[in-house]
Amino acid sequence: MTAMEIREYTDEELAEELARAKNEIARLRYRAAFEELENPSLLRTLRREIARLKTVQSERARSEENQVD
Repeated sequence: MTAMEIREYTDEELAEELARAKNEIARLRYRAAFEELENPSLLRTLRREIARLKTVQSERARSEENQVD
């Protein structure tokens, strides 16, 4: 998922996607503690996806602050 695709999300969709990604990474970390993961690079991919989602959220928050002032 690219930042351009994420920017097309509504605020609600963005929050839902962030929650889903956080749940998924928690589940994978739990599984990694007890067994070997089939695709360990998925953890890295999810961390980057979470970072992209949070970046877009903070961009929107900053732009809203600037519009209010």
